[in-house]
Amino acid sequence: MNLKWEDGFTIAVSVQDNTVTLRANREGLLSLANHLVTIAQDPATGAHLHLDQHNSLEENSAELIIEKINN
Repeated sequence: MNLKWEDGFTIAVSVQDNTVTLRANREGLLSLANHLVTIAQDPATGAHLHLDQHNSLEENSAELIIEKINN
């Protein structure tokens, strides 16, 4: 899967009391939008993306998994 990241992106994810907050600058939101389109167009069920503080998210972010399912 080829993901396109916008230069200067910032993305952070936090979880508190069953509420997930995703904070991103313009470049981060555009990157995530591109990733969602890429996953949606992948022919494989179960196509997924793992993001965490060691892979693209800001320090102390909660892990974010985006996964394609079939209805």
